[in-house]
Amino acid sequence: MGNALFYHLTRSPAENLLSVLIGKSLQAGWRVELRGTDPQRMDWLDRQLWSGDGFMPHGLAGGPHDARQPVLLTMPGQSAPNDAACLMALDGVEVSAEEIQQLQRTCIIFDGGNTPALNRARDQWRALTSAGATAEYWSEESGRWERKR
Repeated sequence: MGNALFYHLTRSPAENLLSVLIGKSLQAGWRVELRGTDPQRMDWLDRQLWSGDGFMPHGLAGGPHDARQPVLLTMPGQSAPNDAACLMALDGVEVSAEEIQQLQRTCIIFDGGNTPALNRARDQWRALTSAGATAEYWSEESGRWERKR
């Protein structure tokens, strides 16, 4: 059974953290589903993962080779046939406690400077922990990522 790691962005954009987390997931031998809510943002992330710092092999869901993708970018309602062991959730996208239990890791990434995003993350924390999911909170407030207790 996996756990949910909540990443509270306060100093850097999500794509910086995604690069690190995806890299670590791939090193662990995991396939990744990167789920977002905004098609334009997912298209932008698609371009960033191809051309940004540290090329990340991936695909946008809906392609002919989705099942072979080490990282698959999805939207709610799209399947992730790549047998992902890690889910990275952006922009308050829904994640269920059942999903968390079936994965090795779930990363919920939210912008602390965005009040609705912060409130959504708090609601997700309460809902997931109430449903029995194990959760951890990570902050970059000090300038580096630290697990908070």
